[in-house]
Amino acid sequence: MYFDIGDETVWNPSNGAGRLFMRQLEVFEAELELPSGIGQGKYWGDPHTLEVDPAAYADFVRGLVDRHCRTGHSVILALSEGFVATALALARRAGIEVEMPEPRSGDVRGGVQRDVQVPGDPLTASAAAVTTLDRRARELDHWMPR
Repeated sequence: MYFDIGDETVWNPSNGAGRLFMRQLEVFEAELELPSGIGQGKYWGDPHTLEVDPAAYADFVRGLVDRHCRTGHSVILALSEGFVATALALARRAGIEVEMPEPRSGDVRGGVQRDVQVPGDPLTASAAAVTTLDRRARELDHWMPR
């Protein structure tokens, strides 16, 4: 598969890895209620060539990273870490700057918590989530062929 921005291929995963990424992309688009900006490429009808819209993908990845780093839910973190790190590595390759959120220190942003984990402190994982995600995205960039 080829993930292209214009004439540049930013990622060329195996078909299996690409299909899995695209299926997970659909899940997170629905969860975030944001389009990813990844769609059919210039060779219409070729499922192996996908075009990345940098502006839409930037919004998507920023929302994805923010949500991931602001949850303290261990199961959600475990289920999403690999996908979010891969999406972040792809964004960085595309020249998209994504600021890592500041770790929380006891406040609940916006006054409403979603997906509260019981038992447990929903605030304890945020600093670790930010650090782990950034490290994992850097590692994955090494293993993602162009």
